[in-house]
Amino acid sequence: MFTRRAASGGARFAFTDRWGGTGAAPYDELNLGDHVGDDPRVVAANRARTAEALGLSPERVVWMNQVHGDTVTIVDAASLEPLPATDALVTATPGLALAVLVADCTPVLLADPQAGVVAAAHAGRPGLAAGLVPAVVEAMCKLGADPARIVARTGPAVCGACYEVPEAMCDEVSAVVPAARARTREGTPGLDIPAGVWAQLAAQGVASGEKSHICTRESRDHFSYRRDRVTGRIAGYVWLAEG
Repeated sequence: MFTRRAASGGARFAFTDRWGGTGAAPYDELNLGDHVGDDPRVVAANRARTAEALGLSPERVVWMNQVHGDTVTIVDAASLEPLPATDALVTATPGLALAVLVADCTPVLLADPQAGVVAAAHAGRPGLAAGLVPAVVEAMCKLGADPARIVARTGPAVCGACYEVPEAMCDEVSAVVPAARARTREGTPGLDIPAGVWAQLAAQGVASGEKSHICTRESRDHFSYRRDRVTGRIAGYVWLAEG
């Protein structure tokens, strides 16, 4: 069920894989995305099962309406109403878990345990180029975080060797984030979004953390939109432990 679970001070991090749920193909098994055509009852059951495994209440997990933008939303409570379109969440509320859905994009989890601030971001190509990652760090700092104390985790995502893009698109993104420029195994233009994320974090003063080396397109243990098109979504979770 989990690719990785970790803790840093009072902060908790987790990334799921595709196993341990109740879904059928092409969403088998642990699809957590409610916008990909899967049975809503199955998705709800998978979300509840995952929350329970993490020691969380499903009602205390905040999900985003992700749109590949650069909007950051600060939340202080769970809500039954859909959040406005956003690609990053920040909170200073203990026990409130922030979730990000991906199937090739880079899930970014951030925490300053000393300040009691955590964030989750959905870093795809458009968000990376638009400066979503620096915007998330800035929002955390407004709540008292210090970049020097922020711990980062990036989860499974498509690698630069598998993410082929047109030459013009590669030039456009790498003009803003040079570290994202890549070449595929075939020698064609590519983008390395995780590398771009970490370069942006470093530029903001965030130096501590861990990068997953799992490529979602290569791993059959993870969902990949570029590989399968119709597929599910894995998730990253971050929260502050209560007490």
